Amino acid sequence: MRTPNKFYLYEQSVQSPEAHIELLAQICTEMGHSRARRMREDFCGTGALSCHWVAAHPENTAVGLDLDPEPLAYGKKVNVRALSQSQKRRVNLLRSDVLSPAKGSFDLVVAANFSFFIFKERITLLNYFKKVRSSLVRGGIFTLEMAGGPGMIARGRERRTISIPRVGKVVYTWHQRKFDAVTHDALYSIHFTLPDGRKMSHVFEYDWRLWTIPEVRDLLKEAGFSRSAVYWEKEDKHGRGTGEYECVKNGDNSFAWIAQVVGVN
Repeated sequence: MRTPNKFYLYEQSVQSPEAHIELLAQICTEMGHSRARRMREDFCGTGALSCHWVAAHPENTAVGLDLDPEPLAYGKKVNVRALSQSQKRRVNLLRSDVLSPAKGSFDLVVAANFSFFIFKERITLLNYFKKVRSSLVRGGIFTLEMAGGPGMIARGRERRTISIPRVGKVVYTWHQRKFDAVTHDALYSIHFTLPDGRKMSHVFEYDWRLWTIPEVRDLLKEAGFSRSAVYWEKEDKHGRGTGEYECVKNGDNSFAWIAQVVGVN
């Protein structure tokens, strides 16, 4: 069996761009910017969300920014190539630092998959938020995907089996390796076990700071955003996330939670 591409495994195991776009539409509508068409995807990786965004509406455009050339190359080869010619003209994946982003004015800026956790210093995160705000139109929306709770800091491994097209049943493992209670620095890895038993260890590694929702909202206010909101993932009767979100003022002390923090310019 040929070893599958790691980015393909990641997209199939972690990302749900169609559902994410539905959530973005919900947020934009409820936050008063329902006609959002110009999106920037920060820390875009393979640009899967950007490509699905331009495919979702004939007027949608997307710019994806990432510093790592490897996922960008995969995204251009696979995700952009799968688009129609008119869709390809409306998406641009760029190797660029989000702290000095490409010029442009956007209705929506997205930081998904907890990606902004890479910024560990408060001054750096504040600078990033200010850069985002300067790129947004008046009333523009900034969404930040966050995770937290005891389940994000306890050491351990979470495994689930996923049926991946053209590969088969793959065991995906989220490995929580380290957490510092003083600094909130945390270290995580993703492993895959292929159908033939071969292991792909530490395929992706994340050295993050686990920011809290109050910290992020305070920084958004300091950066000049007019208001912020929190979209909390709903749970089923077994306490599992449903993928549906609602705007909340308070959140349950879940073992592990996912939320979207939203800034409005």
